[in-house]
Amino acid sequence: MISEITMNILGNLKYAEGSKKKRKRVGRGEGSGHGGQATRGMNGQKSRSGAKFKVWFEGGQMPLQRRIPKFGFTNVFKTEYQIVNLNSLQRIASKYQLDNTEITLEDLKKYGLISSLNKPVKILGKGEIKSKLFLKANSFSKSAQQKIEAVGGSITKL
Repeated sequence: MISEITMNILGNLKYAEGSKKKRKRVGRGEGSGHGGQATRGMNGQKSRSGAKFKVWFEGGQMPLQRRIPKFGFTNVFKTEYQIVNLNSLQRIASKYQLDNTEITLEDLKKYGLISSLNKPVKILGKGEIKSKLFLKANSFSKSAQQKIEAVGGSITKL
């Protein structure tokens, strides 16, 4: 049971002085202190209701994206390869004892060497490889191909 004293205290709780502020009511006449232009500054587009303009609009001035010089282009047909180096393959082969094993794109994804199966993969020749691997990928550099075949492995282009 809650005592009568406790009930009296709970019923008389008030917010601390200054912790609650009244909402600013703008456009409610001069007497409110926020009449006239209703805290929107002077006249102009931004003082009107429903005022909207594009982020890059500069009031009719020649906009920045048209003032600066243009150069270069983006080739939309460019093939973006995911890169896997031989030293990464050797590290994985040593860690999981993959000697004499076929490695596909699914395996490369499983071991975290590539992020997507939808993008093509290119094997590059950085580092040394000691394990005999049978690799399947979209593309190989000449040095990677030579190093893989030198240890008895083979490559298959997809």
